[in-house]
Amino acid sequence: MTQDIYRKLAQRLDAIPNGYPPTESGVELRLLEKIFTPEEAALASVMRLTTEPSSQIAPRAGMDSEDAYQLLKNMTRKGLIRAKKEGSELQFGLMPFVVGIYEEQLPRLDTELAQLFEQYMQEINGGILREKPSLHRVIPVGEAISFDLEIFPYEQAHELIESAKSWGVRKCICRAQQHLIGKGCDHRIDNCLFFAPVEGAFGNSEVSRVISREEALQILHESEEAGLVHTVANHQSRHFYICNCCTCCCGILRGIAEFDIPTAVARSNFRAVVESDICNGCLDCVGRCQFEALSVPDMVCEVDLSRCVGCGVCTIACSTGALRLERRPEEEITTPPGDIKEWMLQRAIERKIPIQEIL
Repeated sequence: MTQDIYRKLAQRLDAIPNGYPPTESGVELRLLEKIFTPEEAALASVMRLTTEPSSQIAPRAGMDSEDAYQLLKNMTRKGLIRAKKEGSELQFGLMPFVVGIYEEQLPRLDTELAQLFEQYMQEINGGILREKPSLHRVIPVGEAISFDLEIFPYEQAHELIESAKSWGVRKCICRAQQHLIGKGCDHRIDNCLFFAPVEGAFGNSEVSRVISREEALQILHESEEAGLVHTVANHQSRHFYICNCCTCCCGILRGIAEFDIPTAVARSNFRAVVESDICNGCLDCVGRCQFEALSVPDMVCEVDLSRCVGCGVCTIACSTGALRLERRPEEEITTPPGDIKEWMLQRAIERKIPIQEIL
């Protein structure tokens, strides 16, 4: 009976654009059981992505409206669902498993949860990353781009931070998860940047430490120097986080490196190019590229454009200035969805999900 509750929630999460693929072993159910109580799972399984008052959700779950309201508030505090205020009333909405529920479990991440998540990713073979549009998009290192090239605000990590009014930093859940299963790397763990268009957004956060704009920019710079790749949600507007991660830890970048899914992350609209006459064949850039896009066969760097994601991390290591980013050819340039709703519409069409699921 209890397993049926979690199966219903799993099916609900797989019926929304992000997806939550089933497995033969049922590890996706054990993963939900670790995160949700049976009561929480039953309530979440009848929720919609669009927010609603508890009075509309409760009847679908066969619950008293006030009891549902109290449970929904507690679920919001645990990062299981989202809430927003409409006038004087709180409304509640379902969140995807990734990106959403899982990332909000950072305060409760332990070895068991880390192992369950890893088993799930291995059994679905990164399947959640195979759908289009991609969950995340690469943002290039700003200094790798020539000043005379047009670059849009949504392509600039610095612009996203500069335009915010409050900032926070939290541990990278991907790196924390890998450490708990005895893997990962030694890169800085507290470098996931969050920001908001209003002041004081992170003052009461359980997971984000309040920082200044200057600290956020410093973390961004240090991440670039360390060779980490910037990624954000794959749409143009209303961003609220920047991931600074690597192919050995990042649940999304591992899609390319480990699960051989070239489209696991949307590449930037830039690509690395080499000024061959000033390249000295030092090999420093090769060690920086996490996507095996660079080689130095005859003492001159070459770029495998099919593997280059346009992150620009390699350019920082180039002492001669031979490496830089340029705009991709017009036929290779893609425009990200305008916002999260447009992203969901495109993903729903790709997955053949009824549009009413996200309206």
